[in-house]
Amino acid sequence: MRLPDSFYTSVRTRLSEALDERGLDGYLATSPPEVAFLSGFFYIATERPVYLWMPREGEPLLVIPRLDEEYAAQQGVTLPMVTYFEYPGVVSAEETLAAALSRPGGAGRRIGVSAGVSVAAFRALSGAIGGAELVTTDAVAKLRLCKFPEEIPFHEAAARICDEMLAAGRALIEEALASGGPLPREDEIARHVIGYGTDQMYAHYDLVVYTTKLAGGLVYAGPNSALPHGLPTRRRVRPGDTLILSLGAAVASRFVESERTFIIGEPTAEQVRYYEADRQAQEVGTQAMVAGRTCAEVNKICLDVLRDQGLGDYIRHRQGHGIGLQNHEAPWVEDGDHTVLAPGMLLSSEPGVYVPGHAGYRISDTVLVQQDGPRRLTGYPRDLASNIIEGVR
Repeated sequence: MRLPDSFYTSVRTRLSEALDERGLDGYLATSPPEVAFLSGFFYIATERPVYLWMPREGEPLLVIPRLDEEYAAQQGVTLPMVTYFEYPGVVSAEETLAAALSRPGGAGRRIGVSAGVSVAAFRALSGAIGGAELVTTDAVAKLRLCKFPEEIPFHEAAARICDEMLAAGRALIEEALASGGPLPREDEIARHVIGYGTDQMYAHYDLVVYTTKLAGGLVYAGPNSALPHGLPTRRRVRPGDTLILSLGAAVASRFVESERTFIIGEPTAEQVRYYEADRQAQEVGTQAMVAGRTCAEVNKICLDVLRDQGLGDYIRHRQGHGIGLQNHEAPWVEDGDHTVLAPGMLLSSEPGVYVPGHAGYRISDTVLVQQDGPRRLTGYPRDLASNIIEGVR
């Protein structure tokens, strides 16, 4: 589960060009997604820092805890690296980095860092690397806006697993309905689909790697589904419920999300109205994700479908967001983001309708912006008839 070396060569070449344009001598990556993107080293963030030095010219340098040295080798990481023993350490990670950069060809005068670097890390690095100015920059963030061709197959593989997770959650409820036993609780469904997705990852891939998680799921039914980020509860789903399965999966930490709304049993006129309004908004909004439009324009096109049907008061969030090495990353498909869509961007399209005391309705796909129009990577059915869960009861 490793991208080809040609990918990392391309990334570093483009990063070098971006640093030159910004007058920076190098870039210091400080977070798991950045380090993975630039080097192919995946690790779980703990209190032990990992730093990746990417000079505008010359060899990169990876600074890792000594306990991760064999793990980096296992992943096939061949970059030059130095290690420090422990945290906080007699010799800190920052001091280890500074010592390495003090050698000939080391750090320059202006070093780029992500705007998301913590205040503590910024201060520790500034104190350790004497004579250098740390400058926040979007150099790497801009590189990650459009996916490289080598990344897309991993997103496509994750999309297939994510769609299978939806089917697994539905099957769990159908089996309970058919057996006449109690229907599963929200938390039981969540555990089931997350376990299914994780099992599929280990079944298909050697040396599974990730920066945050392999598979995740939010499951909410009935009135709880009206909370866009509500957590699963111990409430059992029941006939007549509106049920949202909000699922995500990642292969090589390349994320997708696939969310569907199900109706357990024959839907009421009210459920049909809200479901169809959300489905129409999702379809219109997805088709609006074309190169050359801004995120703000696409968001308005999508959410106006709901407003035009008198459902503006039930809108609780934007249409979507970027997806990549993180399940939420730039760009943001929202009124305040005027980023112009370009081929290679990967976005969620997930408008929602949330009616307090009744239920929520959300359909989400992961969408690739292409030169000839948007392409959904996730393909689970979106029509209402396909998402009615029926069974003996």
